[in-house]
Amino acid sequence: MGQGAPEGTVPIIRTTVADVLRAGSLHDFVRKPRNTALPALNVTVSDSITLPHECAVLESKPGFPVYGATAAINVWQPHIGTEGEMSISQIWLVAGDPSGYLNTIEAGWEVYPRLYGDSKTHLFVYWTADAYKTTGCHNLRCPGFVQVNKNILVGSVISPISTKSGVQYEAIIRIWQESATMVQWGGEVTNKKEDGAHTFTEMGSNGFPEEGYGKAGYFRHLSVLDKNNVDSLPLETLTSLIVDNTNCYNLDLRNTPDFFGVHFFYGGPGNNPKCP
Repeated sequence: MGQGAPEGTVPIIRTTVADVLRAGSLHDFVRKPRNTALPALNVTVSDSITLPHECAVLESKPGFPVYGATAAINVWQPHIGTEGEMSISQIWLVAGDPSGYLNTIEAGWEVYPRLYGDSKTHLFVYWTADAYKTTGCHNLRCPGFVQVNKNILVGSVISPISTKSGVQYEAIIRIWQESATMVQWGGEVTNKKEDGAHTFTEMGSNGFPEEGYGKAGYFRHLSVLDKNNVDSLPLETLTSLIVDNTNCYNLDLRNTPDFFGVHFFYGGPGNNPKCP
């Protein structure tokens, strides 16, 4: 991510006219396409920029206020099948009511050519305070997040990335939020279904979970942070696996007392003979 900014300053990504034109409007430039998160909560918003979304997500509702969440995510560069689509691997930290007062803080990595103007993998953050209706944006594109680290810039390209049967590079993501009620970890893609066919946009490494370490995407050492600043993840708090179409993308939850801890492999290629 470069050499970092001079002492007393922070790096900022310059926004150009081309960036805004690529998105179609200033409104679309700063916002995610609607209905991009929390499929378990069934948040639906009628909007001209709404796209179908598919996910492979693990959900936790601990039953106590959550003050943070974390995971180590191996980093890939999934192929984007159709212009305007995206592939995301992230943590959602959630509080509130999906009927209108839901708020989230989200962080992870994404490939989103319409937003960034390239097909590379970018570190990102996102937020909304009203279930994606009128608030929220990526990175530093509107008031919300404040850049304080002079070496790691939100929105920047992540490099190097993992390779199949090669070195696995990770992004360790930790989010803090006071009194959240739910955490989700996983992958999400947009699927325009052009000509009635499923998108070729990939999730994770493009491999299914059964391909395992070195070939599939993973989230490892999942944990939540309680009010005493203690990391844990009791298995009984894992309430749902949310997978829209297992023939396109999938998720396999595991628990081992080692380097991986509570973890899962996830992902898939999108369009394939079983996912036409």
